[in-house]
Amino acid sequence: MTNALSKLLDSRDWLMADGATGTNLFNMGLMSGDAPEMWNVDESAKITALYKGAADAGSDIFLTNSFGANASRLKLHGAEGRVHELNKVAAELGRDVADQSGRTIIVAGSVGPTGEIMSPMGSLTHERAVEMFHEQAEGLKAGGADVLWVETISAAEEFIAAAEAFALADMPWCGTMSFDTAGRTMMGLTSADMVKKVGKIAHQPLAFGANCGVGASDLLRTVLGFAAAGPTLPIIAKGNAGIPKYHDGHIHYDGTPELMADYAVLARDCGAKIIGGCCGTTPEHLVAMREALETRPRGDVPTLEQITTALGGFSSASDGTDGAGPEASPRRGRRRRSE
Repeated sequence: MTNALSKLLDSRDWLMADGATGTNLFNMGLMSGDAPEMWNVDESAKITALYKGAADAGSDIFLTNSFGANASRLKLHGAEGRVHELNKVAAELGRDVADQSGRTIIVAGSVGPTGEIMSPMGSLTHERAVEMFHEQAEGLKAGGADVLWVETISAAEEFIAAAEAFALADMPWCGTMSFDTAGRTMMGLTSADMVKKVGKIAHQPLAFGANCGVGASDLLRTVLGFAAAGPTLPIIAKGNAGIPKYHDGHIHYDGTPELMADYAVLARDCGAKIIGGCCGTTPEHLVAMREALETRPRGDVPTLEQITTALGGFSSASDGTDGAGPEASPRRGRRRRSE
């Protein structure tokens, strides 16, 4: 498949993705409970600033402000009829920023989970999930997205439905799941399980991996799990900037730019080819990550001990790939840095 992201992947040893969407929009004034996607129309200058912040910090890929722009989630705001509009505008704003940057930047159309539980455990059918993802995909495609990017998925069934929808839209795509429950997704998948599932998808992604989750150290353990399973596709790592803490009425992620620089280099050495941040990751973090990736030489695959020494302890004793069940592990203190 010939597309902008494939060409970039073929020409580079690593690519840097963007950071957080929600965290940065909250810093711009978004209120809790509001739909960020409405800002594509109502506060378009701020969305442009969000994208430009990632581009100026050195990101090769940034995700559109369309994570929750599916019919199910927009229905909570009485906007289920605006799916195509809000996705199209999200991509159009991103396309303008990328085209004006003077270099190749990939506009990735963000597609988040529907927020519903798929059958047989829930009421969401495969057909309806495909329909919702397809509607969103067509809007992002119309707005000029280079690729589609499904993220923070917990259920394999939803991931597969998104892939089918993206095939209907005739769009290349990437996909990440969130491993936030003792090294597994909320629905119980391990990193090894995901590699097997991805390998069986008819409309193959350009890259796959993990985003969000618990913390940067947990995410890198998941990346090591991907690499150990021998995938043929590039791996994505998009970890949170530390651990969330409530401070002065706001959720604050305690990862410093220096810590995220260490994370970025470790992610590369673990086997990730696309490296970015998730919750809490600001342009300041991205600048430090880019500099570290450009200046620090590639190293050996890090051990789990090296990861925890640099980034802090794991949230569970096992990631599930060893056959062990969920078991809490006391979080060890992370190396402290000046805030």
